[in-house]
Amino acid sequence: MNNSLTVTLADAVKESRPVAFSTMVKPAGSACNLDCSYCYYLDKAIQYGGKEAVMSDDLLREYIRQYITANAAPEVTFCWHGGEPLLLGLDFYKKAIAWQREYSYGKKIVNTIQTNATLIDDRWAEFFRMNNFLVGVSLDGPEDIHDGFRRDKMGRPTWERVMISVDLLRRLGVEFNTLSVVSSLCEGRGKEIYSFFKSIGSHYMQFLPAVEHVVDRPDFKRPVIVSPETEGARLAPWCVSAEGYGKFLNDIFDEWVVSDVGEYYVQMFDATLAQYCHVQPGVCSMCETCGDCLVVEHNGDVYNCDHFVYPDYLLGNILERPLAEIYQDPKRFRFGVAKRESLPPECKKCRFYFACRGECPKHRFDRTPTGEARNSLCLGLKAYFRHTQPYFEKMRDLLLLKKAPAKVMPWARKQMSDNG
Repeated sequence: MNNSLTVTLADAVKESRPVAFSTMVKPAGSACNLDCSYCYYLDKAIQYGGKEAVMSDDLLREYIRQYITANAAPEVTFCWHGGEPLLLGLDFYKKAIAWQREYSYGKKIVNTIQTNATLIDDRWAEFFRMNNFLVGVSLDGPEDIHDGFRRDKMGRPTWERVMISVDLLRRLGVEFNTLSVVSSLCEGRGKEIYSFFKSIGSHYMQFLPAVEHVVDRPDFKRPVIVSPETEGARLAPWCVSAEGYGKFLNDIFDEWVVSDVGEYYVQMFDATLAQYCHVQPGVCSMCETCGDCLVVEHNGDVYNCDHFVYPDYLLGNILERPLAEIYQDPKRFRFGVAKRESLPPECKKCRFYFACRGECPKHRFDRTPTGEARNSLCLGLKAYFRHTQPYFEKMRDLLLLKKAPAKVMPWARKQMSDNG
């Protein structure tokens, strides 16, 4: 980590504000009932001696107390993640709710949970509904795309089980959104995938590009996902290409901008519009700096980021140092600022830097002609920003006139028609 980073006025202002940060908590660690080919978290068990331990009740209570207390914000959001967080069982989350109430001190508590949805039954769905959980369902799209990489420990497909759970959530009125991995199987199928999610009632969609490196290990049946710097690391076969990712986004955008603005929400589009309006984009990969969403592991270890759960990025353990103190650690600050400072000059000169901000640092393993690391998805992102620019500018102008962005749709339809 570079210790001579440039600190801007905006950095200083941000750090001087009342403490407000989020956490992604992994109560089951990397334990999961599935064996998704592209999962970057399954292999974290190696880091903990091959064990798939779960969070104890005592640690759960301490985490809840420290997290609420450390935040000066009037609203505190808990993001339960994994692995598969439902493996902890319903009683675990009933205890969590009780302790949240005990330590809320008048703050509003919000709960979100990301799940593969294969374990949801009537009891889970009713619990989510009664406690206002926002359920993130990991679902990649139509059956062949989803089952291409998302299989259980026995190698069996999971799409049908997930669809039963989605139907249950919808029937019981549980708020849910979908999180989808954009893999090589998704290339050229953006419109089809988008139509599928609309058909199942997903009004909030996240599409995350799969770009990982792997190495072979004789003691593992499958390639192990590793940091790109690892000796012998190679690009995984399921990775989406930069061009394929850009086309995927553009194909979905072309459907959305003429018919669905204001009714269906795609995280990437929301974040891009926010950049045009000079407000926080709501997704860390498009922020100028990062480090405001800490990861709390099953044993209390705290890391800078979900994608950087490696020993070099360990900030501490909440049983040894308070979470509030860990958040204030200069190492966490330096990690966040390095997102901006480690960018090559060509990125900062790019006309779309204001929107892209270099995207996620975990994808910076491509090289510029002069040898600096840059985002491997750059070509696709540029294609997306170039294609969508006039439409986002129009939506920005509508907002400046205090009009709804949805009013862009008639204009967009004419633009599409005029452009053939």
